[in-house]
This record gives sequence, C-alpha cells and structure tokens, in this order.
Amino acid sequence: MTQPSSPAASRPDLFNRVLGALMGAFVGDALALGPHWYYDLDALRRDYGPWITDYTDPQPGRYHAGLRGGQSSQAGWLLELTLRSLAERGGYDEADFCRRIDDELFSRIDGTPLCGPGGYTSQSIREAWRLRVGQRLPWGEVGGYADTTEAAERVLAIAVRDALQPARLARDVASNAALTQIDPTVLAMTVAYCAVLGLLLQGHALDESISGKLMALVRSGQLPFHTVTGAGEAVVTRDSEKPRRTAGDFASPDALLTPSNIARAAHDPDVRIEPAWKASLVYGMPCAVYHQFPAVYYLAARFGADFESAVLHAVNGGGQNQARAMLVGALCGAIGGLDAIPQRWIGGLERSAERLQWASSVARDMLAAGA
Repeated sequence: MTQPSSPAASRPDLFNRVLGALMGAFVGDALALGPHWYYDLDALRRDYGPWITDYTDPQPGRYHAGLRGGQSSQAGWLLELTLRSLAERGGYDEADFCRRIDDELFSRIDGTPLCGPGGYTSQSIREAWRLRVGQRLPWGEVGGYADTTEAAERVLAIAVRDALQPARLARDVASNAALTQIDPTVLAMTVAYCAVLGLLLQGHALDESISGKLMALVRSGQLPFHTVTGAGEAVVTRDSEKPRRTAGDFASPDALLTPSNIARAAHDPDVRIEPAWKASLVYGMPCAVYHQFPAVYYLAARFGADFESAVLHAVNGGGQNQARAMLVGALCGAIGGLDAIPQRWIGGLERSAERLQWASSVARDMLAAGA
C-alpha cells in the first residue's frame, strides 16, 4: 500500500505551511514563558489577569525569571538548535546535532534545573547531561525514562523537514528522540505526533479520518508500529538493550488511533469542553505525554487554522502550558500556514528574522527532497 494521496497543494502552499509550523512552535513556546507551570489557576489569574493575550515577563522567583516576554524557554532554544542543524546540513545529521548539544548546551549547564539557556533545564536533558558529561558515556547510551514531551518539542523540526517522506520522518524522529528519551511509549507517542504533523503539512485535515491514513502508512511499512496483517501478526522484537525505534517495534498502533478519536470528540456538538482552555483539566495539566498529546490534538482539531484561539487556550489552561502551546502551535501553523499567525507575535518574537530564514531553508530542502 502506498502513501495516502495528498490534497492538491501548490509548492507555495507547502512552503507557507512549513513556515507556519516552525514559527508557530516558537510563538507557542514564547507565549507560555511567563505563565509557565502554574498549577494553581487562581494564582495564574492573579499574576496575569483573566486572559493572557500576548507575550509576558516571568514573575520573580519562577522558572524563567530574568527573561523577557517574546524570548524562548530552553525548549524553544533546543528547537532553534535543531532547526539550525537541519538548515545548515541540508537535512537531519545526527552527528552534527550531537556535536551542537555537546558544544552549545552541555558546556553551559551543570545538571541542576535552574541553569542554562531558557531558564530551566528539563529532566531528560539533565539526565542525559549526567551520563554524557558526568560518566562520559557515548551518545546512544545517555537516554532516560522521563515521560515528558521534551523530545517532541525539538524533533518537530525534523518532522517538518521529512514531512513528504514518512519512512524517513519516522526513522529520523525516533532516532533523535531516543537520544534523550528511550521509554517505548514516549517514543511511540512522539513519532505519532510527528506523523500527524507531517500529514497536516501535506494538506490533510485533523479529523476522524486521519488515523486511517496513518494506519495505511503502517501497513505499507512506512511508520514503525506493530499491527495485525492479513497474514497474521508481525513479530515484535524484544531487546531490552535497545530502544524500540524501528518498523514493527512499537507494541501497538494506539498512539496513531488517538488523534481521530479526539478529533471526533472535538467536532461532536454533544461533546463540549467550555471554555476550551479547560481541556487541560479534562486531559490533565502535568508534563507527561499521556496528558499533553490528547489536549494538543483536541485544541488543534477544534480550532484548526484559527491559530490565535488554539494557542491562547493552550496557554491559559495552566500547568505545562509551554509544551501544550508549542505543540498546538506547530499543528495549527501547519494547518493555517504562516499567514494564520498574528503578525504582532512574529514581530515580538526573539530572532524571528533569523528563524524565518532557517525555516525557509528547511522548506526549500523539504520540497526538493520530496519532489
């Protein structure tokens, strides 16, 4: 079975979607910089008012204190590092990526949370730093079991670059994600999110049909998920020493079925979350992938190309709103393109001109590779 046919889309459309996805992720991250990690919603409203609409400065004593509105957290910083590597190398070059992490990040952190660019270093990065720097282990042996979306927040750039080549997308995304996170469920959900992003960039809708399109890619061997075939079940390998990141190794396709189920709920008039920011309460406010991805799919499916509404509901939901807004921003940016992102947010984003240049380079390479 071949790749699902894409809706008719011109090269300018694809180019615009690539810019929208990448800049949308940067904008979502920066919008949540100030109100990041408020689990007490009364405190969030007290510090930032009833509805956040723009970039804000972090409060003194909080995770990103000292930064200013429009700047990026470490997640945005890592996304930029990945984007620069893709642009300058013409595609995913793992050796180059790892060298940049060693030289540009690990040389600037000390394994504690409040250290390094972006004001806060995530658990998975701290664990990788301890193994890489503290124990001098090679890349490929420093991944940990943090269950967050940390890897997804950077590998979405790789998914954008490989969007027209699903098998390459799955390989490159899984390989990079496994550098810091090796739990098979985290990897499966990360690859699934990136596969959804790839289809949206091609012009497919985030609706109840998207999982069927993803499963078609599984059956054709392009996405690394185990499934039952007409000839019987494929064999799932068991090797505790290696992360599951090759075709057939993810134990089930459930991570690919979730987007359609949630999109169906988002479009069902009898299933309403009002206001939409309360998706964070329904699916969960914490950092884990099984809270974050469902809320992300819900907001992106509900608002589609209405980038502003989707991202602001992600931000105003509290908790781990930085990841929620970043991942929603990429999906809605892919749906609506760069034009869907309010210009005030592009203009107020740090290094927006440079980021647009790197994103444009990746877009050109993506189109050339997929031609």
